[in-house]
Amino acid sequence: MPETNEFGQIVGDRVDSWSPRPRPDAVTLEGRYVLVEPLAVDHAEALLATVSGPDDSSLWTYRATEPPADLAEMTELIARTLAAPDLLTFALVPRGGRPSGLASYTRLDPATGQVEVAGVLFARSLQRTRAATESIHLLMRYAFDELGYRRFEWKCDSLNEPSRRAADRLGFTYEGRFRHHMVTKGRNRDTDWFSVTDAEWPAVRAAHEAWLDPANFDEDGVQLSRLRVAR
Repeated sequence: MPETNEFGQIVGDRVDSWSPRPRPDAVTLEGRYVLVEPLAVDHAEALLATVSGPDDSSLWTYRATEPPADLAEMTELIARTLAAPDLLTFALVPRGGRPSGLASYTRLDPATGQVEVAGVLFARSLQRTRAATESIHLLMRYAFDELGYRRFEWKCDSLNEPSRRAADRLGFTYEGRFRHHMVTKGRNRDTDWFSVTDAEWPAVRAAHEAWLDPANFDEDGVQLSRLRVAR
């Protein structure tokens, strides 16, 4: 609870047990439906096929780069991504399938226990699947449950309505809009901010796990109950 100090000022909740947390490692996170594994140049051929095919240009509209046109460009993009000091990037591999997406940790701040998931890219075959939902769940679970982080962020172009809906569905709370935040591909980008805190995470985790339970799907794979996070 907020308190009043000796000067009559209201100060924030006391966090007596806090200490800096470890930085996330390039680990493999195993789920029921997906593997989230460290990105490598070896993923280039599969990712070129799954997220950068002839009909996939719209997947890249809100990204900072255009879709790679061939294997050399995809390899070069992955190499640049791996060299970026502020990114820890993972390939998303559905069980029994090939790499079909990307997601990165960025804004890594172990001192304050906060991290952002960024650059989320789902192949069309991965979109609206249990594997897609579980991939974000695994990244959140690693940050909160294994590393003890206090805050997990999601940001997107304010015009990227699918990303905004995904954040809401996954239990993130909208925090506001950074206007004129950046210029991307020669266009203005306003950025919307969302987050889940450690206090909210138990309810979010429980909602994720209930939705991901195989019992929530019929024999045709159709969900019986939608993913809803009580707020």
